[in-house]
Amino acid sequence: MSIRNFIQTVWSETLLNSLEKEYVAVRNCNREFESELKNAGDLKVCAINPITLVDYIRNVPMRDPEIVSDSSITIGPTMAKAFNFQIDDIDKAQSNPHIMQSAMRRAASALANEADQHVFSLYDGSDYILDPIQVTPENIIDVVISLREMMLKKNINSNTQTVLEVSPAVASVILKANIANLTNNEEAMFNGYIGSLIGFDVYVSNNVIFEDDSYKCLARTKRAVSFVEQIKSIEAYRPANLFADAIKGLYLYGAQIVYPDEFFVAQLTTSST
Repeated sequence: MSIRNFIQTVWSETLLNSLEKEYVAVRNCNREFESELKNAGDLKVCAINPITLVDYIRNVPMRDPEIVSDSSITIGPTMAKAFNFQIDDIDKAQSNPHIMQSAMRRAASALANEADQHVFSLYDGSDYILDPIQVTPENIIDVVISLREMMLKKNINSNTQTVLEVSPAVASVILKANIANLTNNEEAMFNGYIGSLIGFDVYVSNNVIFEDDSYKCLARTKRAVSFVEQIKSIEAYRPANLFADAIKGLYLYGAQIVYPDEFFVAQLTTSST
């Protein structure tokens, strides 16, 4: 695409669509606040406390209404990444005419990688970081059952969508356990998804944090973390003293744990760790 045909909205949509195809951790976040963010800047979001039930007695006045928690969490972009690339006119003439689109997809892949790393880095803010344990094909089911039990004790019922995000090494242990409802079907393995296990949708990502000799695998609901992003700016230009088209862009993003009781960190090691 020539610089003369550049349309900012089209390129922004191209970048966002490419990002969606690359995300793993971000895909498992709550993103309902993004549309509001575009109009309001940083948002204060209330994480609703559990509602208490009482017995109703006929003709007896009910107690005063319960106050819904007014504790708020600020959600907004806290991270910023930029890209800036150019394509020489000669290279453009001699190569695939879609080279600019291909370059934009590579930029999206790099940005998605950064965003996923940011979400996984939130593990350090969890209220539930479990003691390290070495997993094997023989004990991995028991480990996942324990994670499920912890979530059930927090009243996270089976109707709530939950995910387990693991490293490739831990995923290999899971697959070696020969669990029937996991899949090796390449069509099903979309965005890191490898199947379901004990009520969890299981995802694998190379961006799961490895620190202090263990992988910080996340067991969480899909609303536990909120994520927001903005394509703040995309500009096309002709660099001075060059015969080339160039595009630069600014990407803003941020993530926040909104429901801490639904965010668990399993510190897992393997024999190859």
